[in-house]
Amino acid sequence: MKSFLAALQFLTIIPIKIKNIEGNHLSRSLIYFPAVGLILGLILLGINKLLLFLNFAEFSLSIILVVSLIILTGGIHLDGLSDTFDALLSRKNKEEMLKIMRDSHVGVMGTLSIISVLLLKISFLYSIGISLKPISLILMCLLSKWGMVFSMYLFPYAREEGKAKVFIAGINLKIFILSSLIMLIPTFFIWN
Repeated sequence: MKSFLAALQFLTIIPIKIKNIEGNHLSRSLIYFPAVGLILGLILLGINKLLLFLNFAEFSLSIILVVSLIILTGGIHLDGLSDTFDALLSRKNKEEMLKIMRDSHVGVMGTLSIISVLLLKISFLYSIGISLKPISLILMCLLSKWGMVFSMYLFPYAREEGKAKVFIAGINLKIFILSSLIMLIPTFFIWN
């Protein structure tokens, strides 16, 4: 249970304050990343139903859903996106890129990457038909959180230290398989 709450605390702004989280709880919390994605998807589904009931225009609804997801996750992924693009497009060596990623200031490329991704998210969500939007909201959150686990399992960590190091240090095949099962079971039922 502590590992699930750690995943919820790390991936959302839901006010859970776990004290004394050990490294093994953080590694095991990767198992529950897709479950947290499912929770986020269900929250977005509720917001979607409420906005449809209130007769919001479809474009406005798409914007509100994207903003709601940003708020629910604390924007942590957008921060990482901007850091990544500031570093990758700097044309510097690896050490300098890692230094740029640690910098708390957002550069031009980071800002442009955030704007581009938000516009793409809104336009893609808007282009999905109303009948498929509920399934899409759940699947996008579920699969994106599993995608984090997949990338941590598959790729090496770029730094010697950092926020994700404690997660990656303990990931193994068992954690990856359990996380994949938590992703696959609801996906199978939702997709049908």
